Amino acid sequence: MSDNDDVYLSPEEQLGEDAPAEEGEEGEEADKIQVFPLNKEIIIEGLSLLCQTGKKLEHAFIKLDLKDRALTDIIAISSYIHIRFLDLSNNYISDLSPLASMTHLLWLKVDRNSMKSFKEQPLSEFTFLQWLSVASNQIVDMEGLVGPSIETLILSGNSIQKINGLRNADFANLVILELRGNQLETTSGFDLPNLRKLYLAQNFIKRLEGLEKLERLTTLHLRDNQLETLEGLCPEMKSLQYLNIRGNAIAEGDALRSLHFLTSSLKTLVIAENPVVDAVPYRQTVLILLPQLERIDKEPVTLTERTEARRTIRDLKEGEAAPVPKD
Repeated sequence: MSDNDDVYLSPEEQLGEDAPAEEGEEGEEADKIQVFPLNKEIIIEGLSLLCQTGKKLEHAFIKLDLKDRALTDIIAISSYIHIRFLDLSNNYISDLSPLASMTHLLWLKVDRNSMKSFKEQPLSEFTFLQWLSVASNQIVDMEGLVGPSIETLILSGNSIQKINGLRNADFANLVILELRGNQLETTSGFDLPNLRKLYLAQNFIKRLEGLEKLERLTTLHLRDNQLETLEGLCPEMKSLQYLNIRGNAIAEGDALRSLHFLTSSLKTLVIAENPVVDAVPYRQTVLILLPQLERIDKEPVTLTERTEARRTIRDLKEGEAAPVPKD
């Protein structure tokens, strides 16, 4: 896994666009945007993947690509009830209610649209939906978001400030959750014991809280946040193998002490671009806490490093066991 895996790109970078226009130019560009109504011709052009529907010899297209169509209203889509894979990216859509009849949806992408809320959206109708991406919209909270069958949920690039509603009862199958590039200040609110991968890079996280409920988590990305300590890591995180805390504000070796809770599982730690890297011999400090580590940042742990760390651990234990001389 690359250290750069958790870098969240802005919508402009994702589309390969230049930086936003200067003030005054933005209004002129907005005036040039042409919005097109969704019609049957556009839908037919985007249909593909013909499959049997289950009704004797009946067949229907189950994949529909409507990205980059400058759409605001998608009501014309409501009669296509057999669609299972739907891409609505790069439009101006704020209302998904026309999708309520698509109860067979398995995959839905609504990136870079105008969605502001999950309230009154038909997500509860999608009982088979396994993959959902609503990245780079204007979502500020998660109220109304449900997904009993969702395995991958991508909400990066929104303005979410607080985790609420992410309960195991509503997301029992969720294993991958991406919330990069939001406005979170804490990790509190995740009640997802089945979650495997959690991506929280490029938020404003100052505190690690509520992680004891992430018992099966294997990957935790916290790059480019505002952490000064790792207090909040806990023994319940017994499955964690990869931890990325690159680009935070950890300045002292003591701030790493909570890493010892991950002794039984952690294999890779990415800690570069923290002040502590220049303040102490951090690789040795980390290995004393986590002697089983296989990689620190981009470099694998060497046999020499591991041997030296074990010697230091042994010396510390012997020092603790030595009797205190009497007066």
